[in-house]
Amino acid sequence: MEKFLSSWSDGEKLPESYIFPPGKRPGKVAITTSKNIPVIDIGKAEGLDRSVIIQQIMQASQEFGFFQVINHGVPYTLLNDTRGVFEEFFVLPAEEKTDLCSSDESKSCIYLTSNVDFDREKYHNWRDTLRLNCAPLEERKQGWAPKPAKFRDIVGDFTTEANNLGLRILELICEGLGLEGGYFGKEMSRDQLLVVHHYPPCPNPSLTLGTRSHKDPGLITILLQGNISGLQVLKDGEWIGIKAVPDAFVVNVGCVLQLVSNGKLQSVEHRVVTNKERSRISAAFFITPESNCVVEPAKDIVNAGNCPIYKSVRFADFVKMFKAAYNGEVDDVFGSYMI
Repeated sequence: MEKFLSSWSDGEKLPESYIFPPGKRPGKVAITTSKNIPVIDIGKAEGLDRSVIIQQIMQASQEFGFFQVINHGVPYTLLNDTRGVFEEFFVLPAEEKTDLCSSDESKSCIYLTSNVDFDREKYHNWRDTLRLNCAPLEERKQGWAPKPAKFRDIVGDFTTEANNLGLRILELICEGLGLEGGYFGKEMSRDQLLVVHHYPPCPNPSLTLGTRSHKDPGLITILLQGNISGLQVLKDGEWIGIKAVPDAFVVNVGCVLQLVSNGKLQSVEHRVVTNKERSRISAAFFITPESNCVVEPAKDIVNAGNCPIYKSVRFADFVKMFKAAYNGEVDDVFGSYMI
């Protein structure tokens, strides 16, 4: 437990192991949030504006790889309860979280700092993390954190709603890509993971990052950013801040969705900067294929006169390449899978 920021951080000291190399530091953190990241009223997709909403999603996914959704149908009371129970978890006494400390990603629930490979990292992310495997839900949540009270029930309801929202968005993307409905169902979206990050106040946000630059490996990510901004997206060589819209979800394209769309949709680099004055909690829900699922450019896309630009790959093997790219061992997660 002595590794965890919440155990020792006083907002005054920044250990050498958290200082990023000069070329990877955020520098000036106060980047103006962009008004160009689309905010989409997804509730309108259930009516006459469905085709308009699909067009907005497709355009945002091609141009930014990110968009935000409002009027999404997830109850606001549940969002408040979920944020509240996460806040309660991260302030629990250290001894009540000790049993959750692990680097075993196969467990239902683990508590860690920076990353699972903390001891091998050259420099650490400024964050503590709660990692919850969510499928199958009723089985997995029995192994989640037992405290605070109602944690399992509230977070279970939240993951169900986040998954339903993600599948709705994937169906709209199916239509936008001209694929048969349900293409992203079954083994393509059967695994789900919830990762909750706690970013304590940081003494020098210009020298470190809460989350280093990366892409997401799966199909789609549904992020509850909260009411404090920190997420940034790389666009045309410039870092763009995504404004925290109250009760909205940030949605981003994962690498598998880029591969399946044959490069039409883009999974883009993003990172999280820290805040000197305030702590921040975010919850990212990842929808991913099963480990043995083979992912490849959709045949309906490549048969329509588009040559495939990616090879087929088992998702578990793709994740290994993703981790190598995240750790700087290879330049690009797609490098080995280009045709």
